[in-house]
Amino acid sequence: MGRRGHHPITLLLRTARLGRRLIPEELLKMVTNVVDLRSDTVTKPSEAMRAAMAAADVDDDVLGADPTAHRFETEMARITGKEAALFVPSGTMANLISVLVHCDTRGSEVILGDNSHIHIYENGGISTIGGVHPKTVRNNPDGTMGIDKIVAAIRHPDGALYYPTTRLICLENTHANCGGKCLSAEYTDEVGEVAKSHGLKLHIDGARIFNASVALGVPVHRLVKAADSVSVCISKGLGAPVGSVIVGSTAFIEKAKILRKTLGGGMRQVGILCAAAYVAVRDTVEKLADDHRRAKVLADGLKKIKHFRVDTTSVETNMVFFDIVDSRISPDKLCQVLEQRNVLAMPASSKRMRLVIHYQISDSDVQYVLTCVEKAAEEILTGSKKIEHLTNGTTRNSYGH
Repeated sequence: MGRRGHHPITLLLRTARLGRRLIPEELLKMVTNVVDLRSDTVTKPSEAMRAAMAAADVDDDVLGADPTAHRFETEMARITGKEAALFVPSGTMANLISVLVHCDTRGSEVILGDNSHIHIYENGGISTIGGVHPKTVRNNPDGTMGIDKIVAAIRHPDGALYYPTTRLICLENTHANCGGKCLSAEYTDEVGEVAKSHGLKLHIDGARIFNASVALGVPVHRLVKAADSVSVCISKGLGAPVGSVIVGSTAFIEKAKILRKTLGGGMRQVGILCAAAYVAVRDTVEKLADDHRRAKVLADGLKKIKHFRVDTTSVETNMVFFDIVDSRISPDKLCQVLEQRNVLAMPASSKRMRLVIHYQISDSDVQYVLTCVEKAAEEILTGSKKIEHLTNGTTRNSYGH
């Protein structure tokens, strides 16, 4: 049940009196529920996931004996076209392990985007824990890095006395901070050729690689063919409650397994979690196209509200970024007013918002959100004392989600 303080009929009548977007009759059944657009990490396990968890056949996975974990890892290796896979608690750990396997000598350097998740949102773990130096290359608006810039960032062996040694290139697909943009297989192949020709490895942070696959109409295994390793988050767009998977060669995964234990990520009867992850991959991938469609509908609706600026052509997957053009409206104020209507969102910056669609958001939810966003903006602009009282000047941010 939701926490909304407004009766549905009251909301309906108030919206009608404003003469703006009228909440359709079918929306009344859901306006007492929370519509959570903070991230696609906020989903609740489906009934099928809960049933699978309860019935999971489990054993000690640290000893390599959990059959449900083995089944799931085998399936993920098959889907991604790699030799082996390893379940880990989080995407941050998946990326950290992958980087540390490839950069097994302290003082190694990794080339990655300046706006990438690994560089910004993962607590600097590759440096603080692994002694790996990040060499950033500017991310283009589409999430790519210029091939020439990647090549220019590679350290020449003659400078080994003075500089870190380049050992790895990291890509992110989809690229979250660039709006959920998809990297093409052709681009990834090109980066892979650069890596190979210079004796480097290529890792893909594929937290939302299934979103990219669906949006591009290209199988996951093709998108990651050039990669030596890939991390895949199961608890973002796919909706599982916990976990990520690392895929790569058998030798790579054997080393990753040791690092997982070192970092405290070895879990015993982990089949309970892998059972839900298996269901997520089985059931949710086919729903991602609807998430992308709803994101476009949301972007189109926001564009019609005069206080906001949205580049609808940039919406490729399940993320919608929009800029607030009226200086009287802050993301913090907007989020607080929306929360009173049980619409949850978080700022992306001091003048930008990010909304993320997931499989537990319906078409009627999207229409309801559009109504609430428009009403919230108008209420803020009227200088409601109630809103001023609510706003304490703090801004929550969607760091790392």
